[in-house]
Amino acid sequence: MALLAGAGQAKAQSPSVYYICPGNVFTNTITSKEAEQRGCKAREAQQPTTIAGPRVKAPAGPATTARSDGERVDSSEQKSRDTDARRILDDELRKEEAALEAMKREYNNGEPERRGDERNFQKYQDRVSDLKAAISRKEADVAALRRELGKLPS
Repeated sequence: MALLAGAGQAKAQSPSVYYICPGNVFTNTITSKEAEQRGCKAREAQQPTTIAGPRVKAPAGPATTARSDGERVDSSEQKSRDTDARRILDDELRKEEAALEAMKREYNNGEPERRGDERNFQKYQDRVSDLKAAISRKEADVAALRRELGKLPS
């Protein structure tokens, strides 16, 4: 009889049993006798459900840029890459400079023309400050593109 009581006690204290006590208190550190006295209900803990995520597929096709550390790019291939990079940066620079000029024309030295929806002077001032900030950002973009072009070999 004592053996059965000891087995029952061990089962009640196993980590897979927890108690929900009044006041929304969850615990697994009390005995079944203490839980009964406090009015707690025994629950059996379950293992969390795990769901496998999507598998990562290997990239298809040959890896053209994969080279070992010792290999160098052919000089004609490098010149082609540099030419392409310069062309792309030149095109981007021309586009950004044109956008900057359009912004400066609209800004009109801090006095852009008022729109019909700007009867409130604060709206006008907000648009002027937004234009000024946009011009500053665009000037920084143009400067960054010029720096990048300066890094490329001629």
